[in-house]
Amino acid sequence: MGKKQILLVEDDPNISEIVSLYLKKEGYEVDKEADGKAGYEAFLKKAYDLIVLDLMLPGMDGYEICRKVRENSNVPVVMLTARGEQDEKIKGLDIGADDYIPKPFDVRELMARVSANLRRRKLDREENKGGGEQRLAYDTLIFNKDAFEVSLDGVSVEIPRREAQLLKYLMEYPNRVFSRTELIENIWGWDFEGEDRVVDLYIKRLRQRLSPKKEASWNIATVWGVGYKFEVDKQ
Repeated sequence: MGKKQILLVEDDPNISEIVSLYLKKEGYEVDKEADGKAGYEAFLKKAYDLIVLDLMLPGMDGYEICRKVRENSNVPVVMLTARGEQDEKIKGLDIGADDYIPKPFDVRELMARVSANLRRRKLDREENKGGGEQRLAYDTLIFNKDAFEVSLDGVSVEIPRREAQLLKYLMEYPNRVFSRTELIENIWGWDFEGEDRVVDLYIKRLRQRLSPKKEASWNIATVWGVGYKFEVDKQ
């Protein structure tokens, strides 16, 4: 099996060089770009396993790159930024980033985050290749686990990878209530260091994306003071 391919888009030459050296030391192949537009063009030309993406870039900023990447790819994106405010982090996750590390950061932490995101992606693929039922269906809402695709009312629904993982997890355990902590541990992983507010954001986004034409027997329900559940009518 070949080495994992990492795209590093960072305009600070010192940070770029240090991060690149550490990534290569961990056994990854690394392509470096200092301009946002050049970084996005590099993504279009090659199948990367993960993108390390700075937020403030010349040519095209990290937000725009991430949006464009999410139009046709679920490749993990780890954002680097000098902005540490919670709202900026939520914005990054909202547009499809998988992880977010504010500068200054410990490069060893970044390596751990890269490894964790690659590991979770590998587990996703292995699970999807496994045996068993590959289709979750409730009324016209269908989750094809093999292709990791969602459709509603016969129409394909584009859902970012992490949101899709959350939906799949909830659908696999209908009517079971999960706390935000449980969802973070099972979807983002135990090493996730963000706020549990991110769960609320992803639930909100899923509800916006999944609006059936007719009254459905399912609902992504809030259980006040506890968490969330994929609620289905019991026949």
